[in-house]
Amino acid sequence: MTCMKGMLMDSIKMIQLEVFAYHGCEEDEKINGQKFYIDADLYTDTRDAGISDDLDATVNYAAVCQFIHKFMTQHRFDLIEAAAEQTVRALLREFPKIRAIDFSIYKPEAPINLSFGNVAVCIHRQWNRAILSIGSNIGDREAYLNGAVDSLYDDENCRVNMVSNYLETEPYGPVLQDNFLNGCIEIETLYSPAELLTKINQIEKEAGRTREVHWGPRTLDIDIIFYEDKIIDEVNLKIPHVEMHKRLFVLEPLKQIAPYWIHPVFHKTVSQLLEELKPESRCAGCNGCTAGNEKRADINHME
Repeated sequence: MTCMKGMLMDSIKMIQLEVFAYHGCEEDEKINGQKFYIDADLYTDTRDAGISDDLDATVNYAAVCQFIHKFMTQHRFDLIEAAAEQTVRALLREFPKIRAIDFSIYKPEAPINLSFGNVAVCIHRQWNRAILSIGSNIGDREAYLNGAVDSLYDDENCRVNMVSNYLETEPYGPVLQDNFLNGCIEIETLYSPAELLTKINQIEKEAGRTREVHWGPRTLDIDIIFYEDKIIDEVNLKIPHVEMHKRLFVLEPLKQIAPYWIHPVFHKTVSQLLEELKPESRCAGCNGCTAGNEKRADINHME
């Protein structure tokens, strides 16, 4: 079985878990309820459990079944699409060893005035790795960067894995302004790329970010550099970031936390992209770094 960018993964299967719940658009469904059946493939690494024979080394499928049953009976949704989405996100947050899930909800008593066998919604969700670039050149720059890390850390749909050192760099572009403090963050997230963009825009707004001047000063700037190996070219969302390979203030901290991440367009590692930057393109203002967000002992800052 393949999952997570084509990587071979083990899975634990659950088939036809029965749940009596009250999901549906019709008033009768909301009052009387009906049976639902759940299939789930839980993608995880079972090797350690297979060697140690230790339940703590694997995903306890009995606990997962109890969790699904409790979640689906305590919450009510009009759509089984919503029931599937919210149940899976809750599972991925609750059980850290589950890396991805194939999840199906069957509704054999759906209100269809025709003969049918079953109706189902099937989804795949997983933790996705992403790289964010952060920068600030107004006020307490380090506090703004630490605040961005904290906001991601506190979001239940994100896990902050690593935060680079912060580099002081000269501003990019023609606008006269103060030096920046820049860094990079590696996260895992349940957000789609578009949802992640909405989230970081919200964090910027809460930090007082305004967008009156292109390449102008800002309290906080957050960009999505990579999202897995996806290539996205939309009006408001371009991944990988189209300028990242030209910017030392992105590549330098990025090399600290993800030197071997391969650019999906250029097919080169971050380390290679950094080495290929011409000397004259390097920021003259890289004057060292300051460790950010030190109060988070469980976030791995590069030293």
